[in-house]
Amino acid sequence: MASVQLCGAAAVGAAGFSGKGAAAVEPRRVAAPAARRGALRGLVARAATVVAPKYTTVKPLADRVLLKTKTAEQKTTGGILLPSTAQSKPQSGEVVSVGEGRTIGDSKVEVGIKVGAQVVYSKYAGMEVELNDSNHLILKEDDIIGILETEDVKDMKPLSDRVLIKVAVAEDKTAGGLLLTNSVQEKPSVGTVVAVGPGYLDEEGKRIPLPVSTGNSVLYSKYAGAEFKGADGTNYIVLRVSDLMAILS
Repeated sequence: MASVQLCGAAAVGAAGFSGKGAAAVEPRRVAAPAARRGALRGLVARAATVVAPKYTTVKPLADRVLLKTKTAEQKTTGGILLPSTAQSKPQSGEVVSVGEGRTIGDSKVEVGIKVGAQVVYSKYAGMEVELNDSNHLILKEDDIIGILETEDVKDMKPLSDRVLIKVAVAEDKTAGGLLLTNSVQEKPSVGTVVAVGPGYLDEEGKRIPLPVSTGNSVLYSKYAGAEFKGADGTNYIVLRVSDLMAILS
């Protein structure tokens, strides 16, 4: 998530608060050991911004979106309890509120995500907010990767200029027929396009369709995008079309 400077006014530019009273946010301060304070001077600490109980509503501004994030899994699928250090941080949530959109050129572009939608977002995007004892996140619409139509990532609807790709299975043999162990199997950077976003916005606010289509086999940049695993164990990746290197045929 985005770093929050501990200065007491972290959320002023991101959202409007409704309620009575003066103080809107109460940042959690993180104390550093005395020996390290000098080295840490000028750095920022990651912490959720706590909204005072007197405020009951957070209205995002511009093209920002307020999400209620999901709770981290406390058990594995096999029922094994996970310590807090091993619990995966959720990257999905429910849209609670959206801003009024932004202006590009002479066009007003509204936020294209509806309240109630289940979405997946970039791992380190946005600012964490604790509201009504629940974890929330305020982030830009462009930091939302896609909309989850079902619980399975294969049905994700990518947003903007992003593409959902089913990753090809890694080769388990060399050209000479030797079996490869998992540790030496090369990570694939080839896959099949499962879904494409509506396109990116040009300088006039118009959508430009993406140059790839569902079913295309593509070669993509090796370390780009966000990786996901489907319900059946299949690997998927969502990345921007600019990270695609070529269409294979």
